[in-house]
Formats: sequence, C-alpha cells, structure tokens
Amino acid sequence: MNYISPKPLAKKSFDNPVAAWEYVLHIYERNINFLRDQLLGLTKGEVPKSKVRATYPMVRVVSDKHQKPDSRLPYGFLHSPGTYETTLTDPKFFKFYLIEQFTLILKNHGNNIEILESDTPIPLHYALDASQTIDTIAISKIKQSLRDLFDVPDLGNTDDEIANGTYITETGKPFPLAAFTAPRIDYSLHRLAHYSATAPKHFQNFVIFTNYAFYIDEFTRLAKEYMNNGHEDYDSFVEPGNVITMNKRLGGGTTGTAPPRNPQMPAYHLTTGKNRGITMINIGVGPSNAKTITDHVAVLRPHAWLMLGHCAGLRSSQELGDYVLAHAYVREDHILDADLPLSVPIPALAEVQVALEKAVEEITQLQGMEMKKVMRTGTVATFDNRNWELRDQKEITQRLSQSRAIALDMESATIAANGFRFRVPYGTLLCVSDKPLHGEIKLPGMASDFYSTQVNRHLLIGLRAMEMLRDQPAERLHSRKLRSFAETAFQ
Repeated sequence: MNYISPKPLAKKSFDNPVAAWEYVLHIYERNINFLRDQLLGLTKGEVPKSKVRATYPMVRVVSDKHQKPDSRLPYGFLHSPGTYETTLTDPKFFKFYLIEQFTLILKNHGNNIEILESDTPIPLHYALDASQTIDTIAISKIKQSLRDLFDVPDLGNTDDEIANGTYITETGKPFPLAAFTAPRIDYSLHRLAHYSATAPKHFQNFVIFTNYAFYIDEFTRLAKEYMNNGHEDYDSFVEPGNVITMNKRLGGGTTGTAPPRNPQMPAYHLTTGKNRGITMINIGVGPSNAKTITDHVAVLRPHAWLMLGHCAGLRSSQELGDYVLAHAYVREDHILDADLPLSVPIPALAEVQVALEKAVEEITQLQGMEMKKVMRTGTVATFDNRNWELRDQKEITQRLSQSRAIALDMESATIAANGFRFRVPYGTLLCVSDKPLHGEIKLPGMASDFYSTQVNRHLLIGLRAMEMLRDQPAERLHSRKLRSFAETAFQ
C-alpha cells in the first residue's frame, strides 16, 4: 500500500545523550504534527487519497563484543553482543529518563546511539494533544471511516511480553532495549489520564497507593498546608481536573477546574523538580483496580511505590491501629496468574523495608522492643474475595495459619507482584482496622476514633519513607533482585 507520509528523515549516530534526545524530539514532533495537519485538513473536507501514516522514532544500539559490566549495576548495560532497539514516544515528557538511559549506555559500552524512524505507525489517537478540539461534526460528514484513513491503536503491539520475561528474540532479530514499546506507553498514558483525572506529566516518581479515601483527605489537607507554609521540598499540589495549587514561596494561587464527578481512581501529586515528588492514588477496593492502575503507572518508570492502607489483623496479640510491614505475600488475588506464575517468589526489598522501619521509628518515637508493640513484620495474605469470612472458617484459618500470615487484605500482593514484574521497587505498610478471626470489629463510634487518630500518623510514616528513598541513588534503589537473566538495558 502507498501511504501519505512525511518525507523520510535520515538515521543519525550520536555520542552525546542530549543531542540524541533532541533528534528523537525532532522526529516525534515532526511526525505527530504531520498527522494533526492531515486531520485538520479532513475537517475542511480535504479527504486523503490514500491512508495517512507517520511512525515513531526509534533508538538502536549495536554491540559486537562481550563486555563485562560493573556487577553492582542493576540496569544500563547490554547483556550480550547484538543489536538492541526500542520505539520511543513523547520525548518531552520522558526527557530526563531518556537522557539518563542514553548516558548509561554510552558510559558502559562506549558505542554510538543511532536514532531513526521506526516502521511502527503512530495511531491518530495518540498523536492528538489532550487540549486539542476536533470538529467532530465536519468529520462525521466524511463518508470514509477514520480507521481507513489513519492508523488506530493495535493491541498486537501493546502486550507485556517483554516485561513478563516471555518474549523470545528470534535469531537475527534485535533484542528489546526497553520493557515497554512506544504504543504500549501511549496506551497507558491515555488510560492514566482517564482513571486518575490528572495529566501524566503531574505524576511523580514516588507513588503511594491507598484503599481508603480517609488517607487522601489527610494527604490533601497536609499538602495544602505545605503550600500555604512555603514548604521547601515541594513546588505545587495537583488534584483531579489538573487543579494546581502553587507553593506560597513561588507566588501561590490556584488554577484549574475540578471535574464534575470523581474519577475511578483519583490521583493527587506533591510535585517537585524532575518529578521527584510524591503521588498518592486512591485505588479503591480489590486486586483488579490494583493491577489496572499499576499496569499504567509502571510505564512512567517510577523509583518506588508503596501500599499504605488497612488490613485485617490475624493474630490475637495485635491491636486495632497496629502496623504490619509485609516481608512476604500469599497471592490469592488471582489477577496476575496469567502474567506472573504463583511459583515466582516476591522478595522483600531491603532498601524499602529499611526505609519503612526507620520511618515508623521516627514518627512513633519508639525503638527496639517498644516498637514491636505497635508493628509486626510478616506475611500478608491478599484475597480476591472480600466476603471470605462467609466461607468455611476452618479451611481458611488452617491455610492462613500454615502460611504464617499476620494480616489479610485485597491489594497488597497485587501491587508488590506488579512491582516485581515491572521492576519497580515496592513495599507495604498496613494498619490493622479489624480482627475478624477474633470477633473484634469496629463499631461506628470506634471507627471514627480509629480513623482520626491513626490515619495521620500512618500517612506521615509513608511520606517519610518515600523521602528517605528519594535520598538514595536510583541505581541503588532499583535492586538487582528485580532483574532477570537477559534484561533490558533501560531501567
């Protein structure tokens, strides 16, 4: 088929990561603007004589010899001689990430980086700016379907084979350079905006997931207090609808309009330079939501994510309000069974565990044996059945006892497993809100008291842990435990 396409651009080699990124940007913006112009022409009645196509930029690295990398590195090196490629999207948004990955490849292998146009088409949906308005009435008058004139999203090139470790490189074909292709990333960027009602550019590299709105209320209160007090670490606070409250030290003020209804999983962002702030997302209840949102957040390549929420305490010695620091998981959420076999262990990550424990110590002002009174480290069981209590108690109790589980919830194992799967450092700190095996449940008055006294402290612990993790070098935080045999070079 003959396509209407922009004039082909030359392949170029670079030994400078910034110059390489600039050429990626040039290719990408030239090509998406071409698609936008063609669509604008269509609204004016100018129907293309054949299908319109523009493609994503690509980075290619060629290594012709075995090179022994620094064994301390978790990423940034090629696992064997060969050609490595990946398609790229939205280089403005991923500027710091791409420059860092290019820098590491050049440093560790000394090869030139090749930037060129790929043969992967950019779907029209992904070329449009979110703020761009389209004359849909004019387009509806066109007799031809848009999918006959432009490329549309193709699920055939948006799967997670690379991330899942099931992708097999055919002999003579290039190895993948990154876990996600450009179409897969674009797919998630659009879904993130849909589910969270905030633009992807506001997401920060340290993400906290919670299963209760109480935590979001407290996060919002605290964030606005930071903005009013001129907090030195954060520049702005972003709420659904891209409502932005600027820090008083930067002039203050609020812009944007809240959405008419709450999104499915609203996101809130304490922002700072290079996206090194903290994002908090209310994922609601259940492993399906937990998988959905982490599938999409993962393409942003965050430096860490935590689950901070409530759980059922399973031990008689636990009290309501006690903390549970997960170091293992019983995975009965089932949502990831097809992507990550149950035989795969989900290890605790020392860097995250230490940060959480130190944060508990700092916020509670307890140490040693005294801290053991309010926190237990152990196994968390994640079920996909919220009403598990209605099943045969003997059988469930026996299995939970055999696993040595100390807490049960519906999201933590899913978030940890997807962190493992996508190479995102993960951790879990839960708060005991009931003890169903011991007949200890919250009455209405008890619930109000529990939330008012525990949520603030629990949230402060999570924020402090993230700040500690932020102070660590990225190459240390991204544990080698998360890397497989033939791993992609990009983080």
